[in-house]
Amino acid sequence: MNNLLIFGVGLIGGSIALESQKKQMFDQVIGVQKKGGASLSDFVSNGMVDKISLDINKDIAQADIIVIATPVAQIQGVLRIIYPLLSPKTIVIDVGSTKSNIINYAKNELKEKFPQFVGSHPIAGSEEHGPSAAKINLFKNKDIILTPEKQTDSKALEIVIKFWGDLGGVIKTMHPLEHDQIFSTVSHIPHLIAYNMVNLIAGKDNSETLLEFAASGFKDFSRIAGSSPEVWRDISLANKTAILNDLDLFVKEINKTSNLIKNDDFTALEKYFDVASKIRNNWTKKN
Repeated sequence: MNNLLIFGVGLIGGSIALESQKKQMFDQVIGVQKKGGASLSDFVSNGMVDKISLDINKDIAQADIIVIATPVAQIQGVLRIIYPLLSPKTIVIDVGSTKSNIINYAKNELKEKFPQFVGSHPIAGSEEHGPSAAKINLFKNKDIILTPEKQTDSKALEIVIKFWGDLGGVIKTMHPLEHDQIFSTVSHIPHLIAYNMVNLIAGKDNSETLLEFAASGFKDFSRIAGSSPEVWRDISLANKTAILNDLDLFVKEINKTSNLIKNDDFTALEKYFDVASKIRNNWTKKN
């Protein structure tokens, strides 16, 4: 491999850059500077990337792998930019947290070059964001979900599997729609609930006092509310159908709990908590 070109040198894109530099996977790792974004010059100095792209057309044409690690809503625009310049040898990867919409973007924008695209979602990250949040070993032993289509070039898929494996990931594949339904429930909804709870507190007259007395449990629970607002705005709208279905189910659970408390139903309330407690404890033992 010669050139890796990264659109979106943030937590995920920056961590890909750091890990690939550490393992000398490419001759050059090139970062695309976001217009109006933080300068990447410091990250050239510290070796995260070899250079900032000054001739995007040339860098796209000469790239062996292009990673699109921008917020979800920007991916379609990036695909549109790279399409006319894309060499037959170049493989395109995204790292978006939604997949059905991105696969459709890739089909529409890359047209006959769509077989060169492999949808990816590394299940790794934190509430931190931006290039300074990037870290070595972010992908070590973490699931990397790939969503290949029938049209996906088999050689491109092999290279992408090796790429993520070299970064330390554990490869799994699934259909884009299945991916979106799963991660709505286990990732997207928990993030929304964390934002809900922090905003609930912020809306109270004694919010400062509440936060003063909030213990470690609330800190653990609300940690993900510190995630990038732009990223989660895009995810919420991109995975709208699955998220709205799960929100309806969550409202039913809240109403169920509310009714048990209103009715002073000690036995049923304890049983409700006991079921969740056992499921959670069994899950953590396995993981």
